[in-house]
Amino acid sequence: MTPGARRVLRAAERLFYERGIHAVGVDLIAAEAGVTKKTLYDRFGSKEQIVVEYLAGRDERWRELLAARLDAVAGREPAVRAVAVFEASREWAAEYGSKGCSMINAHAEIGDPSHPAYPVITGQKRWMLDLFTGLACEIGAGGAAGADRLGRTLMLLHEGALVAHGLGVFPDPFGHAADEVRDLLGRV
Repeated sequence: MTPGARRVLRAAERLFYERGIHAVGVDLIAAEAGVTKKTLYDRFGSKEQIVVEYLAGRDERWRELLAARLDAVAGREPAVRAVAVFEASREWAAEYGSKGCSMINAHAEIGDPSHPAYPVITGQKRWMLDLFTGLACEIGAGGAAGADRLGRTLMLLHEGALVAHGLGVFPDPFGHAADEVRDLLGRV
């Protein structure tokens, strides 16, 4: 990726997250990145592709941060690892998420399954559900049906914490959700 393309992505990420995807045009992204619109289109082809790259980049960084946090508690009980997801989310939100989850925010603007960013959005959430369901299987949540149910419950607690954080409804929703997970899983 060229330096100009990296500047475009950095500018787009900041602008899309702060203002919303539909509120930001390519003129503004190009101006903020210090490139011409021609350079922007040469590198990405369309605004939609910039949105895809923005969301995919955030997802990749989230997965890397989460993998590091889960590696730090590797070998511990699955319940401890489940709580670590919420703690990682608290850390991520403090640094990158003052307006809540970029995937949830993007989905509010991009509800069309034919949009090229839609699979990135839904793929990230499916990945999280698979992660929680895998942890629930390791916990031994009453067979496949029990693991599916517990995985969905953990996912709902996590997504609720993301939304509550973004709205600023109450302090430390990730800590509250982690406490609920501890209670649910027998006080890990």
